[in-house]
Amino acid sequence: TSNQTPNSFSKFLPAVCFIWQIAMIILFGIFVRYNEESDTHWIEHKKTKRNLSDIENDFYYRYPSFQDVHVMIFVGFGFLMTFLKRYSFGAVGFNFLIAAFGIQWALLMQGWFHSFGTGKILIAVENLINADFCVGSCLIAYGAVLGKVSPVQLLVMTLCGVTLFAIDEFIILNAKDAGGSMSIHTFGACYGLAISWVLYRPDLNQSKRLLGSVYHSDVFAMIGTLFLWLFWPSFNSAICSHGDGQHRAAINTYLALASTVLTSVAISSLSKDKGKLDMVHIQNSTLAGGVAVGTAAEFMLMPYGALIVGFCCGIISTLGYVYVTPFLEKNLKIQDTCGINNLHCMPGIIGGIVGAISAAGATEYVYGSEGLAAMFPMVPRLQGGHQAAGLCVAIVFGIGGGIAVGTVLKLPIWGDPADDNCFDDEVYWELPEDEESHSVILEYNNHMRNKHQDV
Repeated sequence: TSNQTPNSFSKFLPAVCFIWQIAMIILFGIFVRYNEESDTHWIEHKKTKRNLSDIENDFYYRYPSFQDVHVMIFVGFGFLMTFLKRYSFGAVGFNFLIAAFGIQWALLMQGWFHSFGTGKILIAVENLINADFCVGSCLIAYGAVLGKVSPVQLLVMTLCGVTLFAIDEFIILNAKDAGGSMSIHTFGACYGLAISWVLYRPDLNQSKRLLGSVYHSDVFAMIGTLFLWLFWPSFNSAICSHGDGQHRAAINTYLALASTVLTSVAISSLSKDKGKLDMVHIQNSTLAGGVAVGTAAEFMLMPYGALIVGFCCGIISTLGYVYVTPFLEKNLKIQDTCGINNLHCMPGIIGGIVGAISAAGATEYVYGSEGLAAMFPMVPRLQGGHQAAGLCVAIVFGIGGGIAVGTVLKLPIWGDPADDNCFDDEVYWELPEDEESHSVILEYNNHMRNKHQDV
């Protein structure tokens, strides 16, 4: 079968992009305004707050973290998914598309749920960070269906995923989840895996020739890994309280990530007969510690506790790639292209459990009376139960929402690729001429010319 663009693709994609963007403009015009710290009335607000200085504007506290998180969303996640030999345009380009749409819809959805008391959604830099977080869950879900769906399906996934995320986040409002182990990673992974299960392709082996990497594609994916690894402390600390909470979250994440690298390398080497390393493990499992420490990032986890979390997650995530991913595809019919179960789902669940235990075990001796009251909205035992409930809600919303959305995406109207055209950029992108094939033809022609001269 030739790599032809599905007929409905040329009709749906421009229509969806134009109509949805016009809808965003209208909705923003009706509902969205600057908050007091980003409005020109800031000068008046400063005077009413005992002459605040401009440096005390939240922008200067949050914008460096926002920059880091923004890079993770658009560069880190995008390049992490470029490992497929013929799907780099789709990995980076569609990541760009759904993130750009998703942040707009997230600002609306999160605003309606959290800051709609005056009838308007008031936004500032912290809202931009939260919108990026929301979109991050959709990009995680994208990893499960990478190369198997159309961009229109991805936009529908994002529309529904952002909506579900906002509701889930609102329900578990009193659960502490600074780095989103539960609300971002567990929810996003469950959502993507459930969609992949509904969209199961029994004949996907027809595209098996493209379901792999080449040397340069793995190098590009490693660029994504390094961006994510370096900026993850900002991700987990971005919306923490100013001062010790943000400071502690960055330290805990930093240490958990460092610990994860060593155990990921160790298990990767042990899993191979000759002790060689698998680049898939290094690209993904080395990030698992950042996922797992997210919920408890601002807690008094202690530096050695962060190292323990990272140590365990490096082992569990790498073993997941070796054993769990093949099991899911063979027995549960879940075709997880990027292995999001191993990088996001299992570490996210571990992070939720660590958060619940840490909250339930919090004491006044460790936190201090004022610190304990500032950290947790409830007494420790109730807070621990609320944390556990938050994890359950994230799983239920992810799986239930994914099954519902997957059922819609299964309708034969979205222009998704055929089984033998999956993981191939040629279906949806204009590609440059392949220099390698061109050089092969030239080499063959020169060979034939020399042969004729010899004769």
